[in-house]
Amino acid sequence: MRMWERWLMNDCIFCQIAAKKVPSKIQYEDDEIIAFDDIAPKAPVHILIVPKRHIESVNELKKEDIELIGKVILVAKKLAQEKGLKGYKLVFNVGREGGQLVDHLHLHLLGGMV
Repeated sequence: MRMWERWLMNDCIFCQIAAKKVPSKIQYEDDEIIAFDDIAPKAPVHILIVPKRHIESVNELKKEDIELIGKVILVAKKLAQEKGLKGYKLVFNVGREGGQLVDHLHLHLLGGMV
């Protein structure tokens, strides 16, 4: 790993949450993924599903990430079911112009809206 990659991961808030250096309300966790409540929710249920491995955005995904991204979506489905959501939105924001505020790939699960 290059020096700048180590700095980026150490400075990334989602990497810090995954490493338990920053507290959050965790909704799901396994070896590859962590999911936690958004600190500025846009819906009654607003959970971020985040790969623990630092991937900057959807634009940085590679073929070898197919299984991981599929798992991210299945975790979102599991959480939606656990929360009793009949309908929900899944959103990946990509880049600043796409609304991405944290440079670590994450999926928004939004539900409970009328």
